[in-house]
Amino acid sequence: MSTFAFGTYRITDQNPIHLEALKEAIEAGIELIDTSTNYTDGGAERAIAKVMRLFDDEVRQKIKIVSKYGYIQGSNMQKHKEEPYENVVEYSPACYHSIAKSFMKAQLGESLERLDLSCLDCYLIHNPEYYIYESLKNNMNHDQILDNMFERIYDAFVGLEEEVKAGRIKSYGISSNSFSKSRNEADFLPYEDLLIYAANAAEEVGNEQHGFTTIELPINILETEGLKCAKWAKNNNLRVLANRPLNAQKHNLMYRLADYEENREYYHYLNELLDVSDNEELKPLYNLIEQLDINRHKFGWIGEYDSFASTQILPHIKKALEKFETNQLEDLLRYIELFLNAYREMVAYECSQRVGVELKDELKNCEKNLQICALEFLLKQEDIDYILIGMRKPTYVQEVMALKR
Repeated sequence: MSTFAFGTYRITDQNPIHLEALKEAIEAGIELIDTSTNYTDGGAERAIAKVMRLFDDEVRQKIKIVSKYGYIQGSNMQKHKEEPYENVVEYSPACYHSIAKSFMKAQLGESLERLDLSCLDCYLIHNPEYYIYESLKNNMNHDQILDNMFERIYDAFVGLEEEVKAGRIKSYGISSNSFSKSRNEADFLPYEDLLIYAANAAEEVGNEQHGFTTIELPINILETEGLKCAKWAKNNNLRVLANRPLNAQKHNLMYRLADYEENREYYHYLNELLDVSDNEELKPLYNLIEQLDINRHKFGWIGEYDSFASTQILPHIKKALEKFETNQLEDLLRYIELFLNAYREMVAYECSQRVGVELKDELKNCEKNLQICALEFLLKQEDIDYILIGMRKPTYVQEVMALKR
């Protein structure tokens, strides 16, 4: 039987609600925290350190902390531009990737500093398949792609074995979305030989046994292909972490596996904001809010909206308010905040309605809230050790832990 762990994607040390949620999760019995160097540009690791300081040694020693490396974003991107990292895959203008041994060692040092630790329980290579994506775009031979991929992984394993020997990590592993793909997909990452690579890396470094202990991959009620990898892992005494329990992919579309209620106060906040911005000075803001209301049903899933909000909505609002009188700004920002909170709930509601229609056949046996069905499905899986779930509010922690009880 699996159990829940605390996932820190989108957790930041700057949000007191996030800190309170993590504290409550530990008090409720969570014993594994999953994070990564790139989560809120290191803010997630700093948040863990802040909360862990609130507990005594007996509690801290029970908590296993798993972090990951591979992404070059945010402050890492700036460092790369000043002094380039090795073996970098330029996936997009805002997202580069590397699993090079030298990059790993630098990232591990920064993670340990942010986490206020001298040794990390487990360090994972984060989505090494970015090399596969890039090579496929360049029409490379598939067998050659995999040969190159495993050369990169072996080099990283050697570095990780060195870190085990040095005492900076207790173990290591791989987190990969490609473990959940079917074998006939071009970006599937074969996993059966990973233990051989780990054993060879340990021998090269002089370790008596390898430190490869953990895999992480997406598994949920819609994406079950990864259960094959999980079974292989358990047969080889590896720990299995399942991520994306409520964010599922099917036919290249994302679905949020949760039911949301319609926000009853949405139209009140909408009309209130439209009223206060219905003037020449705030016409750009008025137009933006009007367009948002018209298009709220067009988001594929709530994650798409969150990305759109951070990259489009908030910058447009900031620009619309540049010339606004500061003595009136505080009240206006309150109207905007109330509207955006209600708007997000309405988008989530619209998305959940779409999920119910488009996935009615797959979910026909679900007679409870969708998120409960999705999590209960994972709790019953014998080959999963931990279900990583984001719990950014104390109320989320209470709901999730109540399920386990």
